[in-house]
Amino acid sequence: MSDWTFLSHHGHVLLALSENPDLTIDQLAAITGVTPRSIVNILGDLERDGYLSKTKSGRRNHYDISLQRGLRHATSSNRTVGDLVSSLGTAKRS
Repeated sequence: MSDWTFLSHHGHVLLALSENPDLTIDQLAAITGVTPRSIVNILGDLERDGYLSKTKSGRRNHYDISLQRGLRHATSSNRTVGDLVSSLGTAKRS
């Protein structure tokens, strides 16, 4: 069996945060199977392009997912992040 998956690491991070918006970088790394440094880069990508916003909650971060944002690939550009999360995860953010 090969190691490929249907979703990118970015998609897995969004799904994990839809379940728990208060996950730490180390927790996200453990869930997604990538390094903490990769998680930092992924979170930066998602925040910079408007898919996530981050607020401080004490010493921790809290992430809000922009569920209305469109998906980026041409084959799914008519769908939103909310569609993805509601299909594969639990949409808890607005």
